[in-house]
Amino acid sequence: MILHNKYDKETLSKRLMAEDFNRKTVSFYRYVILDDVPSFRDQLYVRFQELNILGRVYVAHEGINAQISVPEFNWDKFLSLLNDIIQLRGVDLKIAVEDDGKSFIKLIVRTRKKIVADGLNDGDFDVTNVGTHLNAQQFNEAIQTPGTVLVDLRNHYESEVGHFKGAILPQSDTFRQELPMVLDMLQDKKDNKIVLYCTGGVRCEKASAFFKHHGFKDVNQLNGGIIHYARQVKAEGLETQFIGKNFVFDQRLGERITEDIISSCHQCGAPCDTHVNCKNEECHLLFIQCDSCAQKMNGCCTETCMEVAALPLEERRVHRKGKGKEIHRNVYKSRLRPNLREITHSTLNHQTE
Repeated sequence: MILHNKYDKETLSKRLMAEDFNRKTVSFYRYVILDDVPSFRDQLYVRFQELNILGRVYVAHEGINAQISVPEFNWDKFLSLLNDIIQLRGVDLKIAVEDDGKSFIKLIVRTRKKIVADGLNDGDFDVTNVGTHLNAQQFNEAIQTPGTVLVDLRNHYESEVGHFKGAILPQSDTFRQELPMVLDMLQDKKDNKIVLYCTGGVRCEKASAFFKHHGFKDVNQLNGGIIHYARQVKAEGLETQFIGKNFVFDQRLGERITEDIISSCHQCGAPCDTHVNCKNEECHLLFIQCDSCAQKMNGCCTETCMEVAALPLEERRVHRKGKGKEIHRNVYKSRLRPNLREITHSTLNHQTE
């Protein structure tokens, strides 16, 4: 029985690009007590693998959080599988707004202490006492009501490329950092209507209970997050209050909601909302780069990274084992534009929605 991926990135990428069928990118979460987490994880891996599902899944005692890519010809089997697993029966699925079917190259199912790294002690408050869930129309009406406070519960690099009009945009690197930051920002707003939103809803689920515990009387959350909202406004002919791109935690790094470009290239300042990872594997910095700078810098964030990325493979491997990484980090911090934050893939994997 195979319980882990055994192939390298290059092999997996070639296999994905050679597929002659379409895939559907979907995300879901559910807070539900899982008694035997390792066993649940192994069974899920086997059953997902049988359906050729790719993606990233976190399993914890408190529940499951998944972002996956399902072959369209296996979609009905996937739905049947969810129905067979009592803990996932009827789970709310968020289907990608903009999808090329190349969102993931392999299947990863990992056990974690929590399905989202929130830094909270769940024993300190009632995590089931969540806020009121709002659909797209209710959300639009709520945020246009005088006195309503709208809060983006995503990280700065997410809201930088797209957000709701009039939202508070905390400049945090992680969700763990953001919760106490927002709590402090809203101390004098406990009697106001508070509306929270995130990518797919999982961060709001825990955060709404957290804020209610701290005395906020009218806490609301966008049901299904930005993903559901984008589909609902289109289906129902509503006016969208979201502008720009919705950042996503997979190979796409974003799905366009409106044509507005509200951010700029971190290297030249030109209008741009394309996130990339530095081609220097030792760096892999996430940043915004326009096509012109991508060509000029060969997909790298600094000239130093260009030099490293141009080295032969064996030399790059030796370099990664040396002390170059710390030196490069200092170069990145000193040369990059002040608004560029240092977010690596390891950070993204811990903060995925």
